[in-house]
Amino acid sequence: MLIMLLGNTTGKITSQHGLFYDYLINTFSTDFAKGYLEANENAITNIKNIIDNENIECDFEFQDNFVYTNLEEEVIKIKHEVLAVNSLGGNAELVNTIDLPINILSAIKFPNQAQFNPLKYINGLCNCILNNNGEIYENSKVYDVKKSTDGYDVFTKNNTITSKYVVLATHYPIINAPGFYFLKMYQEASYIIGVETKAPLFNGMYINTKSPVASFRTANYNGKKIVLIGGSEHKVGSGEDLSNCYKNLENMAKSIYPDCNVLFRWQTQDCISLDKIPYIGEFSSMMPNVYVATGFKKWGMSTSNVAAQITCDKILGKENKYEDIFLSTRFEPIKNGTEFTNMLKQVSTSLVLDKFKIPSETLDSVKNDEGKIIEYEDVKIGIYKDNEGKIYAIKPICSHLGCELSWNNLEKTWDCPCHGSRFSYDGKSLYDPSIKDLELLDLD
Repeated sequence: MLIMLLGNTTGKITSQHGLFYDYLINTFSTDFAKGYLEANENAITNIKNIIDNENIECDFEFQDNFVYTNLEEEVIKIKHEVLAVNSLGGNAELVNTIDLPINILSAIKFPNQAQFNPLKYINGLCNCILNNNGEIYENSKVYDVKKSTDGYDVFTKNNTITSKYVVLATHYPIINAPGFYFLKMYQEASYIIGVETKAPLFNGMYINTKSPVASFRTANYNGKKIVLIGGSEHKVGSGEDLSNCYKNLENMAKSIYPDCNVLFRWQTQDCISLDKIPYIGEFSSMMPNVYVATGFKKWGMSTSNVAAQITCDKILGKENKYEDIFLSTRFEPIKNGTEFTNMLKQVSTSLVLDKFKIPSETLDSVKNDEGKIIEYEDVKIGIYKDNEGKIYAIKPICSHLGCELSWNNLEKTWDCPCHGSRFSYDGKSLYDPSIKDLELLDLD
C-alpha cells in the first residue's frame, strides 16, 4: 500500500472538482472525462474500504457535494455540467435550493461523496504500516536524487538511501531536470477558518462556481459540529496585499452565522497543472523507476488515492486502466495557452527584469512588522523588521531557480512568484520546490 497525502486540507473526498466534466469533454474527449470520473469515484470507494479493513476511526461520513452559484451568467454552466456528468454515467442532479443557509440560483448535486478527518486517517495508515513491519522515518528531508549502480541514491542531510524505486510525492517535485515540471505548473494559496455557532448546521459539502471561491463543510470537534469555510485564493508570490484573506472569510461566516466564533485559521497552497489534470506516473522517460504525483488542483484527497493505486501498479508491473489519463510525461499540446503565456511572462519578469529595477525604499522606510525589498549600499536586499525593530536581512532571490521574491504581509514570508516556493522571514525554506534556505545578509 502506497500512501500519498497533502497537508492543510479541507478533507473533502469527492470526484466533483468544480465545474470540470464539461471542460474535460470539450478539451479532451468523452472517454477521457469518463475515465477521470471513474478513477475518482473508485478512489472514494477504496478509501472507505481501507478505513473499514484497518478499523480507522477518522470521522468518515458520506455527504452529497454541491457546486452552486448566485450569478445569472453561471446558471447555464451548471446546466451544461449536469448534462456532461450524466452523459458519462454519473448521477448528477440540477437543484435550486440547498441546505446551506444562503440564497442560490442553481446548483449541481453529486450524491455519495464523503468527508473525513485526514489527520486521524493518516495516523491510522501509519499504524497499519508499523503493524505490518514497515518503517517510517521523519525529519529526513530529501534534497536530491541521483542515479547509482544499484538504482538511485536519495540524499538527506545525514544519510543516503539507495533504492530501485523512488516516488516523488513531495507536493511540488524538488528535481528540476529532466522532468521540467516548473514549466508545467504553478501554485495557488488559499485559506480556511473553523467556526463554531449555536445555529443548526447543514448537511452536504459546498463550493461555488466562480472566484472568489467559498467552500463549506462541517467537521467534528470536541464532540460537536463546527463549520470549515475556505477561500481567499490567489497565485503564490503575487505581491498583493493579503492582510484581509482571513478577514474576508470571517465576514462571510458572520453573514451566515452572526453568533459564530472563529476557532481555527490555516493556510495552504496547491500545485495546478496547465491543463488542470494531475501528473501521475513516470517522472521522466530518462529516469526509469522514478515516479511522481503532483498537480492535484486542490482536490488531493481523491486524486492522491488515484496516484497511490497507479504508482503501486507501475512498481508491481501491473497495467492500470487510468494511467494514460494522468500521464505525467505529457507536455504537448499545452491545453491552457493563456496560462502558459502568463506563467512565462512572470518567470521572465522575475528572473531578469525585476533585477534591474532599483527599489525606491530605504532601510529607514521599513516599519516594524513589515517586509520590503530595498536598496542598501547599491545592493537589493530583503528586509523584515519584527515588532521590536530587529532586522532580518536576506538575499531576495529564490534558491530554486533564481526568481526575485515578494513579501507576504499576512504570513510574514518571502514568496516566489515563479513556482511558489516560500521562505520564512529569516530565510528558512518552507514550501517546495525550493529545498535550500535563503542567503542571509549581515548589515553590520
